[in-house]
Amino acid sequence: MTEPLTNITKDPAYNAVDPGDFPSMMDVNRYNDRTTAFDKIISATHDHFWDPLDKKYIDFSAPFDMEKEYMMDPREVFELRTAVADKLDERGKIKLTNLNVHWSFSSILHGEQGALSLSASLCHILRDPGAQEYAANQTREEARHVTAFAKYIQARWGKPCPVGPSLGGLLTELVQSPLVWKKLVGMQMLVEGLAMGAFATFYQKGYDPLMVKLCQLVMTDEAFHHKFGKIWADRTIPKLSKPEAEKIEDWAWEVFQVLLFNLGSPDQKQWIYRELGLDPVWVQAAFMEALTNNEIRQELQQANNIFRVLIKTLVKAGIITDRTRGNYAAYIDMAELHAEGDRMIGDDIADEGIKYLMKLNGGQILRTPSTIAAE
Repeated sequence: MTEPLTNITKDPAYNAVDPGDFPSMMDVNRYNDRTTAFDKIISATHDHFWDPLDKKYIDFSAPFDMEKEYMMDPREVFELRTAVADKLDERGKIKLTNLNVHWSFSSILHGEQGALSLSASLCHILRDPGAQEYAANQTREEARHVTAFAKYIQARWGKPCPVGPSLGGLLTELVQSPLVWKKLVGMQMLVEGLAMGAFATFYQKGYDPLMVKLCQLVMTDEAFHHKFGKIWADRTIPKLSKPEAEKIEDWAWEVFQVLLFNLGSPDQKQWIYRELGLDPVWVQAAFMEALTNNEIRQELQQANNIFRVLIKTLVKAGIITDRTRGNYAAYIDMAELHAEGDRMIGDDIADEGIKYLMKLNGGQILRTPSTIAAE
């Protein structure tokens, strides 16, 4: 069923045209009608410039023994907290951990490709030259992420895994949607919030120095991409009608459920278990036996849990209200989340990365990176 094409635009900075309506982009009155909302984050792009093809920034030839060393803390691998662990020796546990990292980074790569394509699609529909320039700038940064993750995966495994059905379906929906609100809530808030949690986890729990460095470099860009979505929320959410607000809130809850129950589900990565000589059906049963609601709640209490970061993003944007707060409260202490400040788990990591890049690029640190992103 085709959804009604309602952009729910409350601020002229997000006015959009049909993607096939290029003549509107040549309207002489459009060029001078430019928002200043994104000028500071556009201007700050040189502060966090890095080139994945330049070894000065990152060297993908750095070695790592994939057969003998864990790529990350094995305590982060949920399967190793189930009966699966009893069937594996140490080498098998290392292989399971590293194949899970392969799966995760492949998903991240597909997500970065989605962000690249979505940002490019915004260039075709955003009427405001300032918003359009920001989208073009993000497209360029997402392109370097695709290059970087592709090179990392090539260095460690040769090629990425196919995208999982749930993530692939969501990314396709976001890229192809003509609705600006769905693109911004879906990508800049939900997917980017999820990504910031994932990068923070790999940065803090990773044992592969190359992985750790890559995640921090990417986070220096993602902190600004996340800000673009926050600016939209600040300018849009307070002005929504009740039906509009409920439509966005309900859609966000639907997407959250899809991601929570499918992103790391065993049925999305059966090939991993086959490589270890395990029956995927048996692994699924062991997984479900251990994955109680209480277990999920304990997982989500961790500050760097990807879904906790996602929920906090929605809370701070005003997308979660009393209508749906109880849905999320089944998994997380919402009162605790509301009491926290606006700082996200990845902000400090990104700040340090930006300071490093500014020095490397010969710049002077006149303001803290978080101050730049907040303006």
